[in-house]
Amino acid sequence: MREQTNMQKGLFYMAIIAALMLLAQAALAEDHCITAKWTVGSERAVPRSIAANSTADAAKEDAVSLLGEAVAYLRDNGIKEALSEFNDSSGPFVRGDLYIFAYDLNGTCIAHPIRPELVGQTGLLDINGVDVVHRELRLAERGGGSMYIVFPNPEHGGKDELKQIYIENTDDGLYLGSGYYLSNISASFSREKIDGLVGFVEEARQFARESGKQKSLEVFNDQKGKFTRDGSYIFAYDYEGRTLALPYQPELVGTIRIDAQDPNGVDYVRQIVNAAQDGSGFAYYIYPDPSQNMIPELKLSYAVNVDDTWLLGSGFYSQDEEKTE
Repeated sequence: MREQTNMQKGLFYMAIIAALMLLAQAALAEDHCITAKWTVGSERAVPRSIAANSTADAAKEDAVSLLGEAVAYLRDNGIKEALSEFNDSSGPFVRGDLYIFAYDLNGTCIAHPIRPELVGQTGLLDINGVDVVHRELRLAERGGGSMYIVFPNPEHGGKDELKQIYIENTDDGLYLGSGYYLSNISASFSREKIDGLVGFVEEARQFARESGKQKSLEVFNDQKGKFTRDGSYIFAYDYEGRTLALPYQPELVGTIRIDAQDPNGVDYVRQIVNAAQDGSGFAYYIYPDPSQNMIPELKLSYAVNVDDTWLLGSGFYSQDEEKTE
């Protein structure tokens, strides 16, 4: 009888252990599924840069390393000699599609080995009309950082491609930059879509000014409201980066996200804030797409100042562009 009781206890404990193992496996599977939205591809086009990708990681490390070498060279050899080297298309600071460019703090190009015609030019708009140099200057004002631009790739016949760049202010009245291309991510947006985006945001700003902050934010946060259209929506922040409107992520409303980064380390909220502080502006970043089950995609956003205490904006995804082609 005692042996039978012990056997029953043993079977009972084994059943508990088996159940715990199944629960652990289920939890791991759920966690993997959540992570997969950010890191694993699907049948939809998910940017490779978001997934674990040794090639992209190596390119990123090479770009950051080259920038560090260039800053050190400038400090050791002076501006004149450094700019001469940076402008040399056959020099040590050009390595395939990796190279160093330089601008002064007025936004004038002073070194560009791949596009020498840019030297002496102030400012630069990319193919989507984004003022990339002004955005770079904003990064340089706080010492440096990372952002996306769209720029010709010398290794692909000068095709305009998405590029993640790194900026460093050298404290010599100029900044240096380098970057690597994300050639697999489409980054060309139609003029019609961009004009539609600007019109949508301006309409929302007019509504906010006429209706007041509280009422307009209630509307912007409503997934079924008048400013949620065909996958587009209005987001809003104050100038500390506090989330005021985000209809598809209501749990984030009220949180300060000024240091939030996308999967590649781009602090997109801060860059949106900087754009609105200038009155208006564009920013590229990678963000979950609510129309694609929150899979991260490249997004082009436009933000505007409302009344010097808060901003609003909207954007559309590269996937949206592909659907219309």
